[in-house]
Amino acid sequence: MRLVIADDSVLLREGLVRLLEEEGHQVVAAVGDAEALLEEVAGHRPDAAVVDVRMPPTHTDEGLRAALRIRAEHEGVAVLVLSQYVEQRYAAELLAAASGRVGYLLKDRVSEVGEFLDALERVRAGGAAFDPEVVRQLLARTTHADPLARLTPRERDVLELMAQGLSNTLIAQRLFVSVSAVEKHVNAIFDKLELGHASGYSRRVLAVLRYLGT
Repeated sequence: MRLVIADDSVLLREGLVRLLEEEGHQVVAAVGDAEALLEEVAGHRPDAAVVDVRMPPTHTDEGLRAALRIRAEHEGVAVLVLSQYVEQRYAAELLAAASGRVGYLLKDRVSEVGEFLDALERVRAGGAAFDPEVVRQLLARTTHADPLARLTPRERDVLELMAQGLSNTLIAQRLFVSVSAVEKHVNAIFDKLELGHASGYSRRVLAVLRYLGT
């Protein structure tokens, strides 16, 4: 795929370029700030952008705000956000802003090359990829939510994997159950969270948003 990378760490940026190009991808631009990222995405229209949350000049949320703009202005461009720490508000905001083509990984996950590349392929294909640690911390923040208390332990397992962006087939493989069993759990989750067939909305996305407390 064609990629734009944005990270103010030269070492990590160049490392990502080398890794991705060795895997056969084309890095059309690698930049160190959010303004340059937006310019390169507009100019190249890549398949995906890999974006650091904190970049110059303030090193707070420039990358996240740029990622949200990319999702709003360039619908066909997937976005995979990298962060040193779990930024709970940012993770929830990014997921709420789009139903697919989006991911949020901790930078430590980049060292797990297979998982990083799988996440990148997943968001490019229209799915989602959220770091398990991000999901775990967001869940800890939302244990007060009454609807979630209705879920069985297995249904919570399924919902947690849904929040990571896994399909029913991948969830079945991860939990060592059949796809039909996962589908039954998913439907039970929709019922217990009172998510009807609202036109124009994905019940899967709404379930994950409820799970993340947004």
